[in-house]
Amino acid sequence: MATPPPFLDSNNPNPLIQASSRLPDDTVFYSIYPDNSLSQDSLQSLHLQILNSVSPFVSSYIWQHEPFTLSISFHPFPHLQGRLRFGDNLNDEWFTVFLLFQISASFPSLSIQVHDSDGEFLLIEAAYHLPRWLNPENSQNRAFIRRGKLHIIPQTALPNPTLSESLKFLIENEEAAVAPDSVQSVIKSRIAGYPEKAKLNTHTVRVRVPVTVAQVLKHSPSLISLAVEGFYDRDLDSMKHAAKMERFLKGGKEEVEMVRVAVKMSRAMYAQLMQQRFQAPKCYPMPPKKGDLEAELGMKIACGFEMMYQEKKKEGEEGKGSGWKMYKESLEKSGYFKGLIPGSKEYNKLMEKAEEYYRNSSLFSQTLEILNAPVRQIDEILSLPYSADDFKNEDIPPSDDDSWLYSGEDELNSVLQDRQKEMELYELKHKKKSKEQQDAGASSSSKGEDFDLSELVKTMQGFIHKMSSYEGAEVPVDRDPKEVELDVERFMKDVESVIKYRGDENLTGDADDDRGSSDMDFDESEGGSDMSDHEDGEDSFMHSYSDVMNDELKGTTLKKSFVHANEQSNKNEGTSNATEHMEEEFSPVDVDVNLVKNLLDSFSCQQGLPGPTSNLLGLMGVKLPKDESKGK
Repeated sequence: MATPPPFLDSNNPNPLIQASSRLPDDTVFYSIYPDNSLSQDSLQSLHLQILNSVSPFVSSYIWQHEPFTLSISFHPFPHLQGRLRFGDNLNDEWFTVFLLFQISASFPSLSIQVHDSDGEFLLIEAAYHLPRWLNPENSQNRAFIRRGKLHIIPQTALPNPTLSESLKFLIENEEAAVAPDSVQSVIKSRIAGYPEKAKLNTHTVRVRVPVTVAQVLKHSPSLISLAVEGFYDRDLDSMKHAAKMERFLKGGKEEVEMVRVAVKMSRAMYAQLMQQRFQAPKCYPMPPKKGDLEAELGMKIACGFEMMYQEKKKEGEEGKGSGWKMYKESLEKSGYFKGLIPGSKEYNKLMEKAEEYYRNSSLFSQTLEILNAPVRQIDEILSLPYSADDFKNEDIPPSDDDSWLYSGEDELNSVLQDRQKEMELYELKHKKKSKEQQDAGASSSSKGEDFDLSELVKTMQGFIHKMSSYEGAEVPVDRDPKEVELDVERFMKDVESVIKYRGDENLTGDADDDRGSSDMDFDESEGGSDMSDHEDGEDSFMHSYSDVMNDELKGTTLKKSFVHANEQSNKNEGTSNATEHMEEEFSPVDVDVNLVKNLLDSFSCQQGLPGPTSNLLGLMGVKLPKDESKGK
């Protein structure tokens, strides 16, 4: 099986997650950078223009948690940014990508960055079509949306790009950064069908709800997302609010009027409501007939509104929403609480200081504004005059077919099949490439067969037997080789005589101690011994030295690293163990074969790179053919 692309390798860490604090799950982040630095007024004007351009696409869309928004930021330089939590509804994320591509096409002088808690998810989507050099470790500040296309900063241009360097490169060399057509095709197919696809993702259902809930949905239908979120993410504390229904059943279940309305929501929201079992509170009016789907879904929506309203009101009064939770988590990670036990005296003191600082920070005011917005909106809507009669004469459309809720297997299989085809094409492409490399290697090998290894042996033997001066193999041009004269033969005889003497001394040391020795022994051997005695002593020494060395080497694996002259014949002809051992003891080493074998092994280990073997042979004018199999 082919190696998976780097962006699908689970072992690869994601730099975007590691370099920053933990990003919220199921959230997409986007930043829009103008080509030129804009003043605050110009940036505000651009802000309004962009929101107006996407308004036709988002006006009737029901977002899972929060709508598409933009805000102005001046860090690290003036630009627009936003974040959107999509939760269980991936369509929200890809609809956001569609909007960003639309913005880039409508405003050519903008570069847009987008990522989520998984990192560069656009590159992950096109993993099977990316260049092999691109991986999660070097992808930061490299992928941008511009002029309706995905751009990837080349590694050759910017090995480790900063944000400012990448933006400058896009302005000056835009065409060089355009991603390949195969990558563009994958991304475009993923967002194909929007915004119509976004509308198909909605589900309309008829429900029976208290008139207060109907009034809120009539004036602000997008609040259904907060109501479903409040119901789906409920806990024991929030369920206490549903048990009382103080805001949406003010007069009690005897006085509340129930009306039928059509509610539009995303398919993900509908699935969340349908798949959750929930017992109606005692204070909530339910019909005596069980199995009434309209009443059951209406009860869940109404309880969701109550839980969401009361929780946000409570958090708004305390100023402790998600902003406070993130702030507290950052304090815990930084060691602010010093490992103290929660609830202890010292811990509570530190907590009070943290709360005081948080209330005086800008984060508190922003959090307060966010928390109070839906509460204030609901209070304003319910302060208007309304009655049940406002909803009785309306023509309510029937609920949409929800068979998709139970037949998602076909859609899932279709997606899996598309992915399988993509994987198969990827593997086929790499197998074909590998085969081409093997064929090229075989062709190269066949050319290499023409190389005469005997020439290599002759060249090396000529190099070894060539007499060199004391200056080495290379003599500088500006030096006179006759400046120093060295009688090599005389020098070697002197060395041998010293070695012979020390060898005899070591071998007969004990005998000398018994019979006594003097300096005269050395003097006589040096000046009075004849040539025959000298030669006999030299042979005796060399044989003794050779025997000792062989005994030492027998206990090592060195002998196995040499090729013997009869080794090849032993492989071809069966021999007994005893005979083979004898032949191994007395068979000479094939010097030429060992020379070629060791040179080729060393050259192969270089893997096509410069190294000692290629350098040495190059100096002698020998060029070995490349080993193509090592380059794969």
